[in-house]
Amino acid sequence: MSTPILYTPVVMRVFVILPAAGIGTRMAAGGASTVAPKQFLEIGGVPVLIRSLRAFLAVPRVDAVCVAVRGAEKDRVEAQVAEYKLGPLVHMVEGGDHRQESVGNALAALECDEDDVVLVHDAVRPLIDPATIERTIDAVVKHGAAIVGLPAVDTIKQVERTAEGAIVTATIPRERIVHAQTPQGARVGLLRRAYAEAEADGFAGTDEASLLERAGIEVAVVPGSARNFKITQPGDIELAEFYLGQAKA
Repeated sequence: MSTPILYTPVVMRVFVILPAAGIGTRMAAGGASTVAPKQFLEIGGVPVLIRSLRAFLAVPRVDAVCVAVRGAEKDRVEAQVAEYKLGPLVHMVEGGDHRQESVGNALAALECDEDDVVLVHDAVRPLIDPATIERTIDAVVKHGAAIVGLPAVDTIKQVERTAEGAIVTATIPRERIVHAQTPQGARVGLLRRAYAEAEADGFAGTDEASLLERAGIEVAVVPGSARNFKITQPGDIELAEFYLGQAKA
């Protein structure tokens, strides 16, 4: 009788990167009374960054969260992580002048396998919910790469920019459009390849999906929600507090 072959299951881990090195130029340009970067503003008495961290730490499948921060802000973030008792799963790496550089630094710092999952989430999207995070992880496992996207509601126009404004050149069917949100993720090996190719070519993308698409990697879409918006301008804090109030009601 032959001896049965025993297969050891592959343990897939999930890593999260929160780029939080921004300086909030749009918030300041909008006349906000504070000069604090957006990730340090408070919603309901809790910093935006801490709320984002809590959302991911609430997902048992998440093995570690890497926050990319400016060197000058590292002590501040460490103090907040300790104050809110977020635990040992939170790590820090120095961010860059741009999101792509910050995420690249974090990707290089991760001690992980090529088939592990990595999610990148805007630190200033504090109302992301654990269920959406779980669906994004599942989509990455199934498809290799995925983003959260919100279906378009308004009619979308393609335009040509002119010195006097813009001229409509086409109407794009709404069913073919989604508004990209985060998290955006992929298998670690795929995202590292996409970042390496972009760096080699001097290409700057607006998000992770743009780099993955450019590398020929298919990206699936997970349904998002209006709550998962990005804090970018004055008034967004009040909107976030409104959503929080609704959740408690």
